[in-house]
Amino acid sequence: MEQALDLFAKGGPVMWPLLVCSFIAVTLAVERILAFARVHMSGNDELLEDLFKKVSEGKCEEAIVAGRDSSDPAVKMIVEGLEHRDHGLSDVMQVEAEKQLDSMRTGLSVMDTIITMAPLLGILGTVTGIIKSFNLLQDVGLQDPRLATGGISEALITTAAGLVVALATLIPYNYLLSRIRRISRRLEHTGTQFEVAFRRSGQVKEQSEQ
Repeated sequence: MEQALDLFAKGGPVMWPLLVCSFIAVTLAVERILAFARVHMSGNDELLEDLFKKVSEGKCEEAIVAGRDSSDPAVKMIVEGLEHRDHGLSDVMQVEAEKQLDSMRTGLSVMDTIITMAPLLGILGTVTGIIKSFNLLQDVGLQDPRLATGGISEALITTAAGLVVALATLIPYNYLLSRIRRISRRLEHTGTQFEVAFRRSGQVKEQSEQ
């Protein structure tokens, strides 16, 4: 612990924004992973099959009631489409799917910014550390070059810290992106299946005749 605090102190003032970035990244990563775990647990394929069956039998209102309290994004998309089916089932479901995906992307832009910013802060610390070394050398000349090692140490520590923060953020960021892509494919697949079931039920024809 003391060694970590000593390294932090030697890293200079740039270590503070890097520390803030690391706290933000960890907080967002944990919160998003827990959120996606809840989304995964809310998945209910049996309920989806039940909704498909009800719709194919023309029982749209029963399907809405059955899926209204579900937290499954696919079920929410279907229920939203059924509730506004008179205004375009496909368009409504697409809007709802994008809404669900947007809520899952919360915080990812901040993580992406940290991935880019942390190495740049490390480079900034490198530059300031080297400038500090040159200033010390200019003051004392070559009589005691060891005095310049403090600035060089600061430069190396901030570079390493920036890379560590970026890499530690990149792993959960890519994991979360892969989960979003997986959920997006599920929503697209479910939406296509549901539209087919809805059309087979003959309700599209009935609505057009009305």
